[in-house]
Amino acid sequence: MEHTEKPTTGSTQTAPNPSRAQRRGARGHRWRRDTVELAAVFLSVTAADLVAKLVVHGPDGPVVLAVSAVTLLATALFHTWWSHRHHLHGPPAPDAPAPPDAAEAEAGALRGPLHDFEETALWRVRTTVQDSPGSLARVCTAFAERQVNIVSMQSHPLPAGAVDEFFVRAPHSLTRADLAGLVAAAGGHDIWTDPADAHDLVDVPTHVLALATRTALDAAELPIALRQLFGQCSIRQFPGAAARGGAGVDGHVMRLPVPSGELIELTRPHLPFTPTEFARAQALVELDTLLGPRVPDVRARLTLPAGAALTVRRADPDDKAAALAMHHRCSPDTLRKRYHGPVRDADRYLDHLLDARHGQTLAVEAADGRLVALGHLMWDDDSAEVAVLVEDAWQRRGLGLDLMRRMSALALEAGVETVYAVTQSSNSGLIATMRRLAAPLDYQVEEGTLVITAHLAEAAEELPVPWQTRPGR
Repeated sequence: MEHTEKPTTGSTQTAPNPSRAQRRGARGHRWRRDTVELAAVFLSVTAADLVAKLVVHGPDGPVVLAVSAVTLLATALFHTWWSHRHHLHGPPAPDAPAPPDAAEAEAGALRGPLHDFEETALWRVRTTVQDSPGSLARVCTAFAERQVNIVSMQSHPLPAGAVDEFFVRAPHSLTRADLAGLVAAAGGHDIWTDPADAHDLVDVPTHVLALATRTALDAAELPIALRQLFGQCSIRQFPGAAARGGAGVDGHVMRLPVPSGELIELTRPHLPFTPTEFARAQALVELDTLLGPRVPDVRARLTLPAGAALTVRRADPDDKAAALAMHHRCSPDTLRKRYHGPVRDADRYLDHLLDARHGQTLAVEAADGRLVALGHLMWDDDSAEVAVLVEDAWQRRGLGLDLMRRMSALALEAGVETVYAVTQSSNSGLIATMRRLAAPLDYQVEEGTLVITAHLAEAAEELPVPWQTRPGR
């Protein structure tokens, strides 16, 4: 097949310089054109003189003049008719817009006026469809007919059928029930809809890689990564994976065994898990297991008014001996207020508290290497529990408040907006510390146990950067 290249519209082309022979040819062409025009002028004058003499001196002069006028008039009328016919039936001019055909007119009627798109809302829609040709196309067509724009879409294959998940931008006039109804009319079932925001529009592979990176840097991020991957869900860890049925997905429950013998169980009541989601979660757990225990080396300086220089850092299992030594320097009353149980059981809690997979522990270290305070931030579903233990000799110096503020800031960084503390109703020190967070508080008292819940979102500006060096209070 012959291929002809055409210049690109709008491109700039530089003409080469003409040669001497080309310039001589151009001058000769102009002389020939001038000669022909001059000859045509003389010929026209001669013809006009002959016609004038014929009209004046010839016997048929008036007839010749009348015939000439009629001929000119007929020629003008014919030219006008021909030009009009050519304009109607000829090809359109290059710049003239083509008239819309019937299909385009119908599509315009479906789209409606532009102002229908001015007010929209973002929705997340998930539905199960049959694994057959055209099933996805019917759902997409149903969205298009109601002016719903599909922003992104992913498919989760099932043994029988497929789960299609959409992020759509729909007119505000469409309600949740309207969206579910049009998807059901297109053949979808097990439909779930939920309002979304711009943060949900991150590309899924990019989102998973970002969560994997956070998990690789800090073992405490695994529960947060799983929650951000699947939305609102409950996460629990149990010993003895084999006793609870092993790994797999059972509708709204996902079980992920850990080589240490524990079992991570995720529960999402509003939406069943899919095999694709199980594979993603299993990859994160395997990455966490492969990398082993790890805590980032982050620390900040804290200077007390008396001049003592302290270091605030993340604690890890290697700090167990120093934490036990601090326990032995604390009074029984201090340990009782922190652990709400027999003082002799305090030591056995440390293995769990210093394990980064259950949360983050902050340690305040003196210049001689002793630990003088511990703060614990433990993940609990969509909230987190906070607890503080300060050695008796270091109390009332602002260490508890500093740890509480840093842990609250870490919770907000992980997307957790509420933290709670469990203590005795007589623990006035912890109650005063929670009040100084400048966050709205909820109180719940039951049989002498007090639960204080802080809503951090409204106090975010008052909280410090977690690892900011600052003076004590």
